[in-house]
Amino acid sequence: MSQTGQSEGVKSAVRVLDIFELLARHPDGLSLSEIATALAMPKSSAHGLLSTLLRRGYLRPGRRDRTYRLGARLFELGSSYLAGADLLTEGQEVVRETAHACDETVHLAILDGNEVLYIAKEEGTNTVRMVSAVGKRFPAYGTGVGKMLLSALPVEELDRLYPVDKPLTPITDRTITDPVAFRHELAETQRRGYATDYEESTPGLCCIAAPVFNSDGVIAAAISVSVPTVRFTAERQNELRMLVQQSAERLSRVLGYHP
Repeated sequence: MSQTGQSEGVKSAVRVLDIFELLARHPDGLSLSEIATALAMPKSSAHGLLSTLLRRGYLRPGRRDRTYRLGARLFELGSSYLAGADLLTEGQEVVRETAHACDETVHLAILDGNEVLYIAKEEGTNTVRMVSAVGKRFPAYGTGVGKMLLSALPVEELDRLYPVDKPLTPITDRTITDPVAFRHELAETQRRGYATDYEESTPGLCCIAAPVFNSDGVIAAAISVSVPTVRFTAERQNELRMLVQQSAERLSRVLGYHP
């Protein structure tokens, strides 16, 4: 193909993507003139692209006469993408990249009853480590990932797992054991969007955790960074909080979540 042909092909591909992104912001549909004007595109070019996309099912008639909106074929492609966006596979990659970025131990965990199940882990080079492994379970109330996941539960479910009149069993001398104080901690976790663990699960180790959402906007997992207490300074906490939240958001988007 000539250089000119390649340029035209790239331009057409960009225009198609621009059309999709524009119509995603206008679910009721736009007319040919509206699309051409919004994208600074010749009407003749826009008409050709819209006709092709309409025939292929990527677009469908809009709610107004002679308008276009996104079609079912895009939903089918999106569904195929989500089917291949596996939490474990994609999560392992994000965990690995996060651990390499901060040289600390990073976990990905899901909630199973009143326990967290670690499904991915990448260690830093430090000698102080949390007692964990892929496939290992741990009481959810004592960990950052656990508190993050528990904070999303309905009150009835939380009361079933942790009755208000029953103190929690201490894991370390820093574990929150008072049921009322624990609920305040979960409320604060939900409000700020991240969880902390100050030596509550492992002496000498702290962590920060952030939520991972699925395509339905539900918290499906949590990702955390574990750090020796001696290095858990205010400045380091801020750095790691931003990193773990960015990693969790990236994994959420891979899974199909759109805030």
